[in-house]
Amino acid sequence: MTDAKLPPLREVIARYGLNASKALGQNFLFDGQLLARIAAVPGDLSDEEVLEVGPGPGGLTRALLAAGARVTAIERDHRCIPALAELGDHYPGRLRVIEGDALAVDAPSLFAGRPHIVSNLPYNVGTALLVGWLTASWQPWWASCTLMFQKEVADRIVASAGDDAYGRLAVLSQWRSTARIAMPVHRSAFTPPPKVMSAVVHIVPAAAPDGVEVRVLERLTAAAFGQRRKMLRQSLKGVPGALAALERIGIDPTRRAETVSVAEFVALARAVGIAPDG
Repeated sequence: MTDAKLPPLREVIARYGLNASKALGQNFLFDGQLLARIAAVPGDLSDEEVLEVGPGPGGLTRALLAAGARVTAIERDHRCIPALAELGDHYPGRLRVIEGDALAVDAPSLFAGRPHIVSNLPYNVGTALLVGWLTASWQPWWASCTLMFQKEVADRIVASAGDDAYGRLAVLSQWRSTARIAMPVHRSAFTPPPKVMSAVVHIVPAAAPDGVEVRVLERLTAAAFGQRRKMLRQSLKGVPGALAALERIGIDPTRRAETVSVAEFVALARAVGIAPDG
């Protein structure tokens, strides 16, 4: 639980005038028990390095620090910096705050080891950040990701072939990592309440399949799901070597992308990667 000496988060927000910014995709969480549950998802964080993106006034940050983590927080909203500095005073040497845009900050360079990423991500940049983390070099610079998303995005991350939510994001999330929904979060938990439900997703990296390049997989999934109503023979015809690879590994070219499993996309990317015209 959070340090008893800390003033209530609502009091801090009122004192600094930190109303949530719609333009920055902000929605604040005040429930200390819920925040502690989120901080517990990665496991024991005692003396572990954690990256938090978009801490806002520091609700989740409090829970991470109370769990023993050493937190690096990237915050774009200048209004929140004094509140975070105040929080840092309660945990000397355990909170580093970087004011900036997480899409522009070179996060890997901030750590000597592999941090856990734990964030209630701003809705307007969450997917872009995740794709960047998933397509980084492997083993990645992060140890795990525990991330809050809109529920529809969370569903897309963990979906299986044949699910309505299945698409490019599911393949990128699952081909060399495991992804699960750790907990749902009701819209009423936030201030102000968003229009949609949310969920916390936990992603753990695994070994990358041999002979598969992420750039090939990205190109295949972008083409296949970019025209998901079309058969593969149509949607993939612009990807050099793809149609020949389909035939070589026995995937019916009349199928549509949403029926092709993660494992089949991996096999296809491997076959395209070694094709003479790939």
